[in-house]
Amino acid sequence: MKFMKLGTRPDTFYTEQATRTLISDIAADLVIQINDINYLLHKRLCYDSSDSESVSVELHDIPGGEDAFELCAKFCYGISIKISAHNFVPTLSAAKFLRMNDSIERGNLVGKLESFFNSCILEGWKDSIATLQSTATLPEWSENLGIVRKCIDSIIEKILTPPPQVKWSFTYTRPGYTKKEHHSVPKDWWTEDVSDLDIDLFRCIVMAIRSTYVLPPQLIGEALHVYACRWLPGITKLKTSGSSVSQTEEPNKERNRKILETIVSMIPADRGSVSVGFLFRLLSISIHLSASSVIKTELIRRASLQFEEATVSDLLYPSKTSSEQNYYDVELVQAVLETFLKLWKRMSPGAVDNSYFLRSVRNVGRLIDSYLQVVARDDNMQVSKFVSLAETVPSIARVDHDDLYKAIDIYLKVHPDMSKTDKKRLCGILDCQRLSPEVRSHAVKNELLPLRTVVQLLYFEQEKGSKANASQKLPKPHEILAGIKHRPATRDDGQSKQSLGQDKEFNGEVTRTQRLDSKLPLELEKKMVIRGDTERELDKVRRAKDESSSSCKVELDPKRIIRRARSKSEHSMKREDKDHRCSTCLTQSIMGYLILKSLHVLSLSFIPMHQLMIRFTFHSNCMISNSKGLFKDRR
Repeated sequence: MKFMKLGTRPDTFYTEQATRTLISDIAADLVIQINDINYLLHKRLCYDSSDSESVSVELHDIPGGEDAFELCAKFCYGISIKISAHNFVPTLSAAKFLRMNDSIERGNLVGKLESFFNSCILEGWKDSIATLQSTATLPEWSENLGIVRKCIDSIIEKILTPPPQVKWSFTYTRPGYTKKEHHSVPKDWWTEDVSDLDIDLFRCIVMAIRSTYVLPPQLIGEALHVYACRWLPGITKLKTSGSSVSQTEEPNKERNRKILETIVSMIPADRGSVSVGFLFRLLSISIHLSASSVIKTELIRRASLQFEEATVSDLLYPSKTSSEQNYYDVELVQAVLETFLKLWKRMSPGAVDNSYFLRSVRNVGRLIDSYLQVVARDDNMQVSKFVSLAETVPSIARVDHDDLYKAIDIYLKVHPDMSKTDKKRLCGILDCQRLSPEVRSHAVKNELLPLRTVVQLLYFEQEKGSKANASQKLPKPHEILAGIKHRPATRDDGQSKQSLGQDKEFNGEVTRTQRLDSKLPLELEKKMVIRGDTERELDKVRRAKDESSSSCKVELDPKRIIRRARSKSEHSMKREDKDHRCSTCLTQSIMGYLILKSLHVLSLSFIPMHQLMIRFTFHSNCMISNSKGLFKDRR
């Protein structure tokens, strides 16, 4: 940092009680009173006078106070002084106040200070920032003298300079960065030095940079992030001091609230200009500082737009209402999640089916389940808040419930003294059908789960096993019965005829079973059977006549054959009706068993258990007795 040295004489000022004077052979005849300090000087420094009377002057309103006045007095005596960016503003203001211009004497202090300001301070990077920061002590004088405007213009000009052209020194303390390893200048080289400014001056620089549209929004957001880390207190400190705020801490809280609101107002509207973790940090600080609802709503909206980019560590902030250090603010996360879902549902119906939006909501679902696994380890976590956050996630956001089960399992282990009601409510959010086989096998053996959940797991496990067996395409009952007709014929001609009749009966049974859905009239089916039997008998007669020899003649009566076919057909129809009744009974029994099983497992039955068992036993006995009669007739 540059400085200017004026004067060559040694410093001979000394302090005696509340009086500042210098060693001199001439008696002091001028007394300057500034606040509580008296300066004993000589009138000849002001004007030539032969009057020996002492003069007393009060200069309590001099800008810069006694320190700035003493520098001006030493300049008049030719005592060596140093002017730098830190004391330039009060010295120039005091010199202007004392009218130490070139019009009074050539080479006066004001001219030398202005020359130093234009040639040294404004040309340097850190000098301009230090000078601008010092203007906070004398804002009115700095504005009137044009110091603020010139410093801001110089700083903005250097910030907009391309990084390869940056030749001045700057502060950059990012982790992993050293100037020896990195020869190129980073794009955000200016953010740390600018963060030393007051919030109002910082706002002036940032807004001026944004108005040029030269730097990207991400770079503006990085400057805001650095400034917030520099000035806003940590969450732990806020939480510790939030319970008992004293009168000395209240001004600091008000100052922090102003910084927070100013930073939020300067966040660029572009998505991704700041990270979602930074937004969550500002949101948590706003709650502890009791910021306005407008600021909180804006932060929640901005965080919801980038919620899918968050990590679990971005969500872990302590609650303001808890006195424990490890109590996480679940309500904050739930507020952002609900806003995210509202924005997601506002999309057009076509956009909901878009793979991008589906991937986005599923990323959020996995994030929440992972967050639940962390907060489940909190001893003070309430079941209602845990369940409320888990239920806020829509069904489409979860591909499976494996991560949710892990969170529930952790919660049950950390909270072993839960009541049955709380356990039932906690496990009620779990969908047992959406668990993977590995997780389901672990859940069945989990002794912490309530009995109702274990029964559901067993039921769905058995149901999936039944579906797997059914997928192997096992033969149906009527197909087993119909398969008898494919037996090889090993009997004589008479037995073959009887077997042929049985095949017709079974074919008729299968045909009747297949035609139940189409409701074919019974009379039409009888006619078809009679006609078919009659034609077959006539064919047999013709073949018998052709094969008979001249010595063995058989006379067959067609009327007699028709009567035999009709009686046989009627007998076949009786057996078909009996088979139909047995099949119906079998179906009712199976359906009754399935209904009984489902109602018992799911605890949804309003019929007593013993009545269901009686009904199922009745249908089963009916099925067994009719089946015995069927096969007995066939034998």
